[in-house]
Amino acid sequence: MSSQTFTESVEENHTKAIERAAADTTFGHWIDGRTVAPSSGRQFETIDPAVAQPISDVARGDAEDVDRAVSAARSAFREHWRQMTPADRAGIIREWMDRIREYADELALLESLDTGKPLAYARDEVLDAIEYFEYYVSVARAHEGSHLPQGEDNHVYIRNEPYGVAGQILPWNYPIDLFAWKAGAALAAGNTVVCKPSEEAPLSITRAAQLSEDILPDGVLNVVNGYGTEAGTPLTDHEDVDKLSFTGSVPVGKQVMETAADHVTPVTLELGGKSPFVVFPDADIEQAAETSAAGIFYNTGQSCDACSRILVHEDVHEEFVDAFTEAAADWEPGDPLVDGTTMGPLTFRNQYDKVSKYVGVGRDEGAEQVYGEGVPDREDGEGFFVGPIVFDQVDNQMRIAQEEIFGPVQCLITFENYDEAIELANDVEYGLAAGVATRDASLAHRAAADIQAGSVWINEYHGGGPGIPFGGYKASGIGRECAKETLAEYTHTKAVNLSLDEPSF
Repeated sequence: MSSQTFTESVEENHTKAIERAAADTTFGHWIDGRTVAPSSGRQFETIDPAVAQPISDVARGDAEDVDRAVSAARSAFREHWRQMTPADRAGIIREWMDRIREYADELALLESLDTGKPLAYARDEVLDAIEYFEYYVSVARAHEGSHLPQGEDNHVYIRNEPYGVAGQILPWNYPIDLFAWKAGAALAAGNTVVCKPSEEAPLSITRAAQLSEDILPDGVLNVVNGYGTEAGTPLTDHEDVDKLSFTGSVPVGKQVMETAADHVTPVTLELGGKSPFVVFPDADIEQAAETSAAGIFYNTGQSCDACSRILVHEDVHEEFVDAFTEAAADWEPGDPLVDGTTMGPLTFRNQYDKVSKYVGVGRDEGAEQVYGEGVPDREDGEGFFVGPIVFDQVDNQMRIAQEEIFGPVQCLITFENYDEAIELANDVEYGLAAGVATRDASLAHRAAADIQAGSVWINEYHGGGPGIPFGGYKASGIGRECAKETLAEYTHTKAVNLSLDEPSF
């Protein structure tokens, strides 16, 4: 198919899909159980990256909208949500998830249009989100306090109490999934929520909140759309927000942390990554190549835990390069609405420009591009499509090996021995995830212990799911999500010490 024919085909598909997905929905804020207009009356357009065309107008929030949402969340926390038992909250959230499941196809289409990811992957992520909500409410019912034996004269016990209002700032790469990671844990633990979706991908979260109507008590869940400086900053700086959670870049995460410090607000941060995949000489090379290709090219490389550095032992380097470039051929960009597409476009124009810049940086630094044609020039109205790009002969100190590109760009780096492999794996500011390919169980366990990362996956990649904690070392963040530990991120621990008198008779 020619480039022009491809563009025309994508445009036709997406024009029809946009009409179907957005025609009957108003994407305002969701505050106190209803859709509300922004106080300023301003809106912004969210763009379909496959065709670079608008999908819908979205409410553009500001500090006044955040105030309204936080006030609603505070009232709902005091009057309803905190008073309920975990079982009661679980029943309500499960009823909401039943409705989400009924609308899974609609939510998946919105997410696919908004982010550019293949429709099948978007639907999987909607179903994953349901699993996370249902996991959290199940674990919350078992989130017990404890009794501490302190002798016959004291009765000491521990209570777990929700913070109150949880402010959550969400990313654009996995909108509804990350919404579930954060809002699911906060709500199950007894908090109320004010979340700000990314302005680049607000539709699926806003619609999911609307689907809570007449199920969640008013004010328990609130969504304020808008830009980071206009809506995100007022949320992180709000004196009546009791807990903050942010997923995004390291620079913005630092700003969130600094702002939160003014009110001593606890924060959970899930930030960037430059994750290694270490291929030892005894590895199954074909499997390692396919696994690591999926680890970088899934979601067009727009994953914080993407394995964007492959460290290959020098003895198997040539064999691995051949296998990896062959595996990369299975990840070619196409229309995300067409069955079988493995890669959609990058999610927005700035991301497209960023990837283009880094491809140029890699060439200038002397890395050898062994796969891909680079970032194509695009005309107005064309999508932000970029295919897999593979650089070999990369030095770990090059910018493309140290800085997070967030695109389908892979760096191949060789090592001579185990110590060098571990040194290279850890020689970045990040520590979010890592992969190891080996048939040697002892080597696998030793490497997992020595690599500085919150997740280490052996002979697989993206090995997460409900119940498996996810978070980073070093600049990759603070705290853990996706697991029972996450409930502790949203609860105070209170020790109660009761002095016992001697019996009076």
